[in-house]
Amino acid sequence: MEKPYIDANTNLKEITVKAVLLGAVLSMVLAGANAYLGLFAGMTVSASIPAAVISMAVLKMFKESNILENNIVQTSASAGESVAAGVIFTFPALVLMGYWESFDYLETMLIALCGGVLGVFFTIPLRSALIVRQKLMFPEGVATSEVLKSGEEGGSAIKFLIAGSLAGAAVKFCEAGIKVWSGIFEKGAMLGNKGLLYFGMNLSPALIAVGYIVGLNIAILIFAGGVISWWIGIPIIIGLEGADNLIAQYMASGHLSGPAELVTAPELGSAIWTTKIRFLGVGSMVVGGLWALINLRSAISMAVTEGIKAFKSKVDNSEIPRTERDTPMKWVIIGVGVMIVPIFIIYLREIEMVHISAIMAIFMVIAGFLFASVAGYMAGLVGSSNNPISGVTIATILTSSLVLLALLGSGAEKGPAAAILIGSVVACAAAIAGDNMQDLKAGHLLGATPRKQQIMQMVGVVAAAAVLPLVLELLNTAYGFGPSTIEKPDSLAAPQATLMQSVAEGVFGGGLPWDMVFAGMILGVIIIAADKFQESKGSNFRIPVLAVAVGLYLPFELDSAIMLGGIISWFISIYQNKRKSEKTDFAAAVQTSNRTGLLIASGLITGEALVGIFLAIPVAIYGSSDVMALFEDPPFGSLPGLIVVLGICYWVYKTSVNILTKNDRK
Repeated sequence: MEKPYIDANTNLKEITVKAVLLGAVLSMVLAGANAYLGLFAGMTVSASIPAAVISMAVLKMFKESNILENNIVQTSASAGESVAAGVIFTFPALVLMGYWESFDYLETMLIALCGGVLGVFFTIPLRSALIVRQKLMFPEGVATSEVLKSGEEGGSAIKFLIAGSLAGAAVKFCEAGIKVWSGIFEKGAMLGNKGLLYFGMNLSPALIAVGYIVGLNIAILIFAGGVISWWIGIPIIIGLEGADNLIAQYMASGHLSGPAELVTAPELGSAIWTTKIRFLGVGSMVVGGLWALINLRSAISMAVTEGIKAFKSKVDNSEIPRTERDTPMKWVIIGVGVMIVPIFIIYLREIEMVHISAIMAIFMVIAGFLFASVAGYMAGLVGSSNNPISGVTIATILTSSLVLLALLGSGAEKGPAAAILIGSVVACAAAIAGDNMQDLKAGHLLGATPRKQQIMQMVGVVAAAAVLPLVLELLNTAYGFGPSTIEKPDSLAAPQATLMQSVAEGVFGGGLPWDMVFAGMILGVIIIAADKFQESKGSNFRIPVLAVAVGLYLPFELDSAIMLGGIISWFISIYQNKRKSEKTDFAAAVQTSNRTGLLIASGLITGEALVGIFLAIPVAIYGSSDVMALFEDPPFGSLPGLIVVLGICYWVYKTSVNILTKNDRK
């Protein structure tokens, strides 16, 4: 068993008033930032390390603080990012399909709260199975524990987080606020009537930071999904049906407008991707979710068995070492039962059918536990940032849609909304489960008390659930969700939510392109086979199917920006390998270099996201995204933004490698 940093017999203050307040505030801020990032880019990133650094910097100002208190703060703060992921992947779909006109504060808050709390409860019996017995890696949990162990550097390390935040904020303000440059660099050309060429990149530091954090392996796979979509799938469809015929079809359906001869390659490609190609991602996601469940069968069985055993056990909790004390199982089971009641009431209020609402609540609990287990296991393998929350949510919505279709029939008006409501709770539970397991891993290494971490996770869930309805309503009023329109030119893509809408409505309305879904499922099986082959060779380059599926349904310009971030990470690792030294402190220098880059990347994301939310306020007030614009049309297009973003990439690289250079001079 791993020896904890703080001995089980040592009792340090963990839950304090200042820790609770700081954790709750950070949870709210990081929830808002990740809500914006997820609606914009379709991905969220782990907030544990930035929260840990901020906590160390703030708590150092007090006379008394300790490493376990800092761990408690990041445990609560990181919950905000996770609840945001579950919320933004599902709730906007209800607005997109016209079921909700706005985000009712109480209803949105209760669904997010119940889903998040259930996620915490579901992971309590999993902690021993996945962390103590299986000893999964939980990379962000390990990294967070290392950051906290080096807490003496907190005052100096936070400057990189602040610098990244200022850079991300400045770029976002120039692009989306005063509009000095266009936010997307893209080039495309039609190849007669039988094909097209396209390349695009979103000039967003936050997206590049996402790629840096997830690393080259995952970034390549996400980009590969974009390549399959735009460089293989779309040209094949154009070659089979003809560009002129497709343009005529899409103009008739409203997906394209204007004279046919003026339709550009990016516009036609986007229409094909929206209506056909991205559903390859749906099929791949379903296969990936099922594959994760198959891989998890023994872990789930172990968790259930141990949970029942713990519930029946009469062992005094005081006899258990402090570092192994979880929330008692009887309280977990009671808590799950209590949470079902408000969820059933919400379902009944929306659907107005008692038996259907009861079936939805039961299905939600079963799916929630299964997919929380999947999320916890996947977090142990690939980390929270790569956790397939959208995959398990799609699998949930597709399954629940088929079940509800059998019960209600194809003409049920509320069927799609019912499926989304089930998925919303499951998504929140799964997102929190993966994050909670990372925090518990960090606590396991540090010698924290699991029960106290679980309490603080609840605090973070409550804080995030309280603020997210306000953030969603503000962003919806200012920008809108889904494809850009004349009325909402800066609409946030909300890729997962639009996908959830398409799946739910497609099952009930018969408009789901099942040929693409089945093709995506076949593609998913092929990717899994390739990954197993890589595993058999002992290769470090693995091919998780859900990473490719993410790339399939993200717009290409997002995939390419994430790829750029992965390349920067790769260049830094190459430099590190070249500068390998026999010095005893070289490994520590590499760790500091990696942490510095991670903090800058986290700052880029936070700064850009917070400015995006800030800019939403005047846009919502005046009803125009051009309220602060200096130019009606940026005079140099996207060129200034491209130069600035490339400069930021060089800055991230140079700052990280300079740490190694300084180490060699010692």
